[in-house]
Amino acid sequence: MTGPLAVVDTAEAGGARGAPPTRRRPARPPHRNPARAWLLLSPALLILGGLLLVPLARVTEISLEDMSGLRALAKGEGEYVGLDNYREVLSSRQLWLTVLPNTVVVAIVCVVLTVIVGTLAALLLESLRPRARALVTMAILTAWAVPAVTGTYIWIWIFNPVDGVVSELAQAIGLVDAGGENWFTNRYAFFAIVVVNVVHHGFPFVALTVLAGLLTIPTELTEAAVLDGASPWRRFWNITVPTLRPVFAVVTILSTIWDFKVFTQVFLMPGGDGANRDVLNLSTWSYVEAFGQIEYGIGSAIAVVLTITLLLITAAYLRTLFREGELT
Repeated sequence: MTGPLAVVDTAEAGGARGAPPTRRRPARPPHRNPARAWLLLSPALLILGGLLLVPLARVTEISLEDMSGLRALAKGEGEYVGLDNYREVLSSRQLWLTVLPNTVVVAIVCVVLTVIVGTLAALLLESLRPRARALVTMAILTAWAVPAVTGTYIWIWIFNPVDGVVSELAQAIGLVDAGGENWFTNRYAFFAIVVVNVVHHGFPFVALTVLAGLLTIPTELTEAAVLDGASPWRRFWNITVPTLRPVFAVVTILSTIWDFKVFTQVFLMPGGDGANRDVLNLSTWSYVEAFGQIEYGIGSAIAVVLTITLLLITAAYLRTLFREGELT
């Protein structure tokens, strides 16, 4: 080849043979401006501060005051008593013998059952065809869409001592005497109904979240395990669980927060409004002391104790997950 193109080609070829290749400098990352990031986040932070931090600060302030009676509430201020309200709450026998066991045990049972039922529902949804999956998903979402107040009254009607479905069935098969059984006066039966109510209302969230994670698992892993002769249980335990650990961590943390501070499902049940003090948990105890006994300082102190407990549980759980590398 002759002419200008030949000269150019020869120069390029010679340069390629004689001179070392030119290294391109890596592209510089875009300049990060923390001020701009905080500026963009400021509207959301202001809203969160107004809706969360300001009320929390006010509740903490009230917990340090003697706000007994309507006169103190009308004035909007009480006598500063320091940590006396917290000492009274933490030294109460009702806290350690009734309220705290009710809160902790019920929350643990609800979290475990909610995660298990939600995971089983997610596995069922994954195995269905798209059209059937859409129908079952809509049916599951019905339980989530029903407000907690409505759902609680439905369960109260189901366990009605006189003409409830469960009472009539128990009478028909001879489990209880004629006339029915008042399930709400017994502490264990009361919280068994609460657990069923909470799990029924909360498992759809876990099911849809776990389903989203299941659909991201590569099919090659499952197919290889099937070819190796792995049983469904071994495939679930060795493939699904390790892959979805971050998902299970998130749903467990959220379920723990929700179930530790459950209020509606307990307060609306017969006796849960304070008439039966054996079925109080931290949330209902705080409400009953503040609005039932007109002890706003004590009620606020209980609310702060509940908030601190949830923060400590969440922090400890997250720290464990980060140590194990399940969250990055």
